[in-house]
Amino acid sequence: MVDRSRWLTVLSHTVMLLGVLVVAFPLYLALIASTHTADAIVQVPMPLLPGSNMWETYKAALFGDGKLGSNTTVAHMMWVSFVTAMVITVGKIAISLLSAFAIVYFRFPFKMFFFWAIFVTLMLPVEVRILPTYKVVADLGMINTYAGLTLPLIASATATFLFRQFFLTVPDELVEAARMDGAGPMRFFKDILLPLSKTSIAALFVIQFIYGWNQYLWPLLMTTSEDMYPVVIGIKRMLAGGEAANDWNIVMATAILAMLPPALVVILMQKWFVKGLVDTEK
Repeated sequence: MVDRSRWLTVLSHTVMLLGVLVVAFPLYLALIASTHTADAIVQVPMPLLPGSNMWETYKAALFGDGKLGSNTTVAHMMWVSFVTAMVITVGKIAISLLSAFAIVYFRFPFKMFFFWAIFVTLMLPVEVRILPTYKVVADLGMINTYAGLTLPLIASATATFLFRQFFLTVPDELVEAARMDGAGPMRFFKDILLPLSKTSIAALFVIQFIYGWNQYLWPLLMTTSEDMYPVVIGIKRMLAGGEAANDWNIVMATAILAMLPPALVVILMQKWFVKGLVDTEK
């Protein structure tokens, strides 16, 4: 057993607390700024204690009256972000499960070639293939649509690889038992593989939801109508009027609101997320 020095413990906790402060202080400033008026924020020094304007600020942020650099509301932008993130997440998981299932349990010509073709796409992120992808989506008339925001981002080589590696650990006895019971491929997939994969699905759900929610570059190209702005684009549009014209309290309130859904997903699914990453029992 290794004895831990008391000073080493104090040092490690001190470093950890300093790291938390560095990360949390900007969030604290944003939260405090969202409770004051725009005039109070620009005063020197800026208030570091909560103000009394919180309700009015968040109401103006969610149901703004056209002063936010956009004719749509933050509530609608958050709905667009939520739909986009959910479609991307569910689509990635569904396609990856089926593709990994086919690669592991079916025999067909050039099976490994197709697997490596999928895997190689990890070297081609959206930023690399963005121009041809945009051309295809524009020719199909999917600009300013949910399909245009989500379909090009649904395929996931990472999730396919992770599910493939997990399916390879499933004992062959389960496959033989299912075959002896007369279960077809899809029943084996639905009744055996899916329940076994729930922790991996939960972990990928958290990762992919945050990925879909935080998308900026692709929605920036795909949306020309304010009705299709996700909230990340909306925050940028609020800053388009120059520094003197910005209502910083509303901007900070919008930033706090934009962080809530991903944070809630992580908090509510934390147990499943950690289990899906570290659980080795199959």
